[in-house]
Amino acid sequence: MSLTRKTIEAMEFIEENDVKFIRLQFCDLDGQNRNIAILANQMERALACGIPFDSSSVAGFSESKNADLVLFPDMSTIQILPWRPQQGKVARILCDIRYPDGSIFRGDSRNILRETMKQAEALGYLFNTGTECEFYLFKQDEDGEPTTTPSDQAGYFDLAPFDRGENTRREICLTLEDMGFEIESSRHEAGKGQHGIDFKYDNALLSADNMMTFKTVVKTVAQRNGLHASFLPKPLMDEPGSGMHVNASLIIDGKNIFETIDGELSEQARYFIAGVLAHIKGITAIANPLINSYKRFMGSHEAPKTIGWGISNHASLIRIPVAVGQYSRMELRSPDPTCNPYLTFAVILAAGLEGLAKKMPLMEEVNLEAESLPVTLAEAICAMEADALIASVLGNDLKQKYIELKKQEWMDYIKTVHPWEIDRYLSIY
Repeated sequence: MSLTRKTIEAMEFIEENDVKFIRLQFCDLDGQNRNIAILANQMERALACGIPFDSSSVAGFSESKNADLVLFPDMSTIQILPWRPQQGKVARILCDIRYPDGSIFRGDSRNILRETMKQAEALGYLFNTGTECEFYLFKQDEDGEPTTTPSDQAGYFDLAPFDRGENTRREICLTLEDMGFEIESSRHEAGKGQHGIDFKYDNALLSADNMMTFKTVVKTVAQRNGLHASFLPKPLMDEPGSGMHVNASLIIDGKNIFETIDGELSEQARYFIAGVLAHIKGITAIANPLINSYKRFMGSHEAPKTIGWGISNHASLIRIPVAVGQYSRMELRSPDPTCNPYLTFAVILAAGLEGLAKKMPLMEEVNLEAESLPVTLAEAICAMEADALIASVLGNDLKQKYIELKKQEWMDYIKTVHPWEIDRYLSIY
């Protein structure tokens, strides 16, 4: 077996750090982390021929002719899990997913983003993203099950003793730092028990990898502190929702197209934004994948639903923050943390590239006749079905599979009798 330099370095890393247990991790269509665990002595086998698994029960993976898939470790992604035992350590490695014949699995969302980025690179563009991710910390009951009781009653930017999640949030930041993250800021958000952590941008593939790792770390550290971390977009009716604002920049010839000159956007930036806005309805089914996602859009300027843009305007769907140089960017404020980040970044990039290719005109910054985002998952799925760009990124088969999964989720929801219906109607009718 011929080993690359990175692979040799990773194997040496495993030996030097006394790694005994390795989690081979991958992302399903719903954006959930999955893994298969192996002992370190099985790594050579994994590198040579992969680790097979039955995909029939994994969301979005089942194919009648190809139930068996194979994980191939990407050794450049190896990381020690700091919360696991430090004698006989545990590491995780992200994996590519292939068919048994060695070809790339069509439903591998990480590869879909990688291929979309290659298309951008062929045109001379480097696509960077960063996320601002919010979550809630809830108390657990005596059995360790999550409740909807917030861990504190604090508000935006509050300190201890009001912010009772401060120690947990600090431990999350330190754990992420141990894993190589550069944390830019952390804070208590506006909701009771709600928190936000921002980490530095990177190329979109690494940023998506980081987002998946981030969610695992947050949930694990919270659990160790007797709390439940939830990324649900709208867990509490009377509190703010949790978003995953996507900050995106595009570099060509060393220049960031989103850097403003005298407060004005470049022509390329305008085309890119116009492309994203042209496809945002179809993108929404991917960026906001749950029925609960659409509750977050109701009555909150922090989750704008009107299709438009603005410079330094937090009420805009796409905001251009006041920044210079490498920090110049567009901020898409609609996505939430339950999305599959690989697919979300891929469709945003593809839409922006189409805007550039077609030189799409950008609507006026203030547009009183602007349309709105879908208000339900069902409406978003209809928009996704009608958008040919989504199929060009995901492929027709995966697009259809995603739509089928979400339609079934919607049907399960609408046939359920909810407590609200009983409270409102039972005593009257």
